Parts: sequence; structure tokens; C-alpha cells
Amino acid sequence: MSDQTQNAFRALADPTRRDILTMLGRQDMTIGQVSDRFDMTRAAVKKHLTVLSDGGLISVEARGRERINRLNPAGLAPVLTWLEFFDRFWDDRLSDLKTAIEKDIQ
Repeated sequence: MSDQTQNAFRALADPTRRDILTMLGRQDMTIGQVSDRFDMTRAAVKKHLTVLSDGGLISVEARGRERINRLNPAGLAPVLTWLEFFDRFWDDRLSDLKTAIEKDIQ
């Protein structure tokens, strides 16, 4: 598994970071705007945003003194690629099960 995929899974492992991703999916936000939605310090929110950025799940744009955080949907691609293996795995298993059941019925 690549470092990028590992970092994305690390970022997704925390429920607060998943909540932040959902919020950023609705609108771009500054650190202050994200902090206002949680009962934690701005520094703690900044750490969560850093992990999300390291995982490639958000991008950060400096606008003057503000840093605007936005969802980077392409950052989920390595996670989806990894999950596709299991999607195919279960499709194949269920297809084999269906075939076996149909064979027993005949």
C-alpha cells in the first residue's frame, strides 16, 4: 500500500476528521470556521486539518492572512481503488454462491 493511501486511511480513521470532510464537502472553510463547529481548541482543529492535508483529502489555499480549506475529492481515489478489490472479491464470491445454489436446485 502506498504512503499516500496509508495517509488517506490515517486521515479517515478519526470521526472528527470525517466530520470535517463532510463539512468541507458542503463549503470551503477557514480554520476559524471549522473551529466554531467543534468543542476543541483551534490548535487541535489545525492538527486535524494537517492530517487531512497530508492524506491528500483537502487542499489549503492562502488568501491574504486566511487559509481556506476545501475538500479534494481526488484524494479519495487511492482509498476507492483499494476498496474496489474487496468489492470485486464479494461480487465473485456471491456469484459463485449463486451458481452453487442454482446447481443444487437442478
